[in-house]
Amino acid sequence: MLFQNISFQLEMDVEPAIKPPSPKSNCNEQKRGNDKIKDSIKEGTTISTNSSGYDDDVEVTNAELGLSEDHFSMPEGHFGLSTTEELEMAIENCKEMILDAPENTEKRKSLVKKLIQLRLKLQEIGEGPEEIPSDLKVSLGHHFVKKDGRSHRYCEKCAGVIWGMLQSWFHCEDCGFCCHSRCLSQITRTCAKVKVDENPNYMLSICPEDGLSAQNYKCAECRTLLIYTVNSIEPRQCDYNGLYYCPSCHWNDQAVIPARVLLNWDFELRRVCRASKQFLKLVRTRAVLRVQDINPSLFSFVEDLNLVKKLREEILIMKQYFLVCKAAKESKLLLQLQDKQHFVDNCDMYSLQDLEDVHSGQLIEYLTAVHALFAKHIKEDCEVCHCKGYICEICRAVEVIFSFDSDAAVCPNCGTVFHSECFIKKDRQCPKCSRLQAKAHTSQEQPS
Repeated sequence: MLFQNISFQLEMDVEPAIKPPSPKSNCNEQKRGNDKIKDSIKEGTTISTNSSGYDDDVEVTNAELGLSEDHFSMPEGHFGLSTTEELEMAIENCKEMILDAPENTEKRKSLVKKLIQLRLKLQEIGEGPEEIPSDLKVSLGHHFVKKDGRSHRYCEKCAGVIWGMLQSWFHCEDCGFCCHSRCLSQITRTCAKVKVDENPNYMLSICPEDGLSAQNYKCAECRTLLIYTVNSIEPRQCDYNGLYYCPSCHWNDQAVIPARVLLNWDFELRRVCRASKQFLKLVRTRAVLRVQDINPSLFSFVEDLNLVKKLREEILIMKQYFLVCKAAKESKLLLQLQDKQHFVDNCDMYSLQDLEDVHSGQLIEYLTAVHALFAKHIKEDCEVCHCKGYICEICRAVEVIFSFDSDAAVCPNCGTVFHSECFIKKDRQCPKCSRLQAKAHTSQEQPS
């Protein structure tokens, strides 16, 4: 199904404050109006309320929209069949809540996202369910394919060895989850790809530990009892989310922790649970980190990162030349950045892989080569692009300068380019802007 990969799953051990209505009372609940639905929130959730009275940190629950079932988190067949009327009512409720929510708030963004999902779900019901291949099994967002033959893997559920020559096993095509055939019906971990598609943002707190007591001394995933005693299951902490797991859910895998990189520029590998390992692996190449907002001092602390930022800003300026250059389009110059597509779209978003490449020095070499190729096309190879350069009006030098040159300064008002030294000597007073102001002043004084 189109949206069975989208998960809005509540914690397994926490009962929601608003229970889904039974089929008999569903019609009566719809008639009671939408005010009660809008005011309801989940029990036990910490809420930060802004000045407008809306909750920016709380996800929109299905109960708030009047849904009696979760259409997104569980596999097909787990609940009763969804009705078109219920989805239409939820869409109307969502529209009203969007109109009531203040602009530019997380609450409104979450509502818009939910509205899109509900409309697509309604469209999917009208078109009929998507056919699933006979050899594909879907559970908790996983897309399992049956495997046979030799294997050097371990079951993610029981942590036992998978003897491929003797046992059949299943492999998730999205996150790499593997398990025995007998363990398939017992899995409790939602597919990491579902979590990535729903919310690809990292946790930016360094190992936010609450202690075993906050987990009732149970594994955060399978709920196995964890106690520090002899002959008991020893807890293992995940350095990414700070939670404790049993050895079956935590194999002492190691990964780079995003929060430690962004706050301390620390790339040391640390132990994480299996769920965190799969999540970090899938989101590693996604540009979801705005370093300037998270830790702006990192650019002054790490010289290589600051250099990468400057190169990206200059490449974005060069992009404007290529968009109107026929020769650049024919030679497909911008495809030099096809492995780093976000470098063409903006200059402030980074992936964790980008930061690792900055640390290793690979990204600077890559961007320097691309920058030199782009500059060569504009300054030497293409006459059309070269004619878009500037002559410094202050020093009147014959040399043609461009806005992406390291020694160039651009007027923030009219966009005229000067030498940086010349512009500073002029106290950043643009001659072109002065002429335009004088001309406008003269035209106002002349009688009409």
